Amino acid sequence: MATTQRGRPRAFDREQALERALRIFWEHGYEATSVAGLTRAMGISPPSLYAAFGDKRGLFEEVLDVYGATYGAFAGRALAEEPTGRAAVERLLREAAAEYGVAGRPRGCLVITAAINCTSPEVEEDLRRRRNATIALIEGRVREDADAGRLAPGTDPTALAHYVGAVVQGLSQQARDGASRTVLEGIAALATAAWPGAPADV
Repeated sequence: MATTQRGRPRAFDREQALERALRIFWEHGYEATSVAGLTRAMGISPPSLYAAFGDKRGLFEEVLDVYGATYGAFAGRALAEEPTGRAAVERLLREAAAEYGVAGRPRGCLVITAAINCTSPEVEEDLRRRRNATIALIEGRVREDADAGRLAPGTDPTALAHYVGAVVQGLSQQARDGASRTVLEGIAALATAAWPGAPADV
């Protein structure tokens, strides 16, 4: 006579599930990603998703944290490790050009592309906050160059930081549109060449 085993549902691998969710959000953005699509990709049921992450937004917040600590971590490293603001920005742009077009994974930057057509004010604000935090880090490094006399007189660190942010966002969109790594690296090189160095550095 057959017996039926009862007990708690089989646990899932949370890290693996988050990675799969990350890929879906990265490919399709927040708005176009459905709970049904997420659960299929993650290999879990809707009740398991809600129990583990609260809801789609809660899952997305965890995904953003994972992305920032893995695929997107190059930006923070570049801005923290280089000796000058110019070197930090040059590395940031060069590595963005390389990272945004890696084969075998979605192109561009999740924090940039996920905001497309988003109708959730909370999600939009979270993504905006994360992007602005990176621009603030860039501005901090730019101001270090300004204070050290490594920038042309009259250079506005805030404007320059936002310019770099615009280039990064442009690299992400160009990558999404299919630009090759060579093209992306060319854009990064042009942006670096436009850096307003002090007369002695030109």
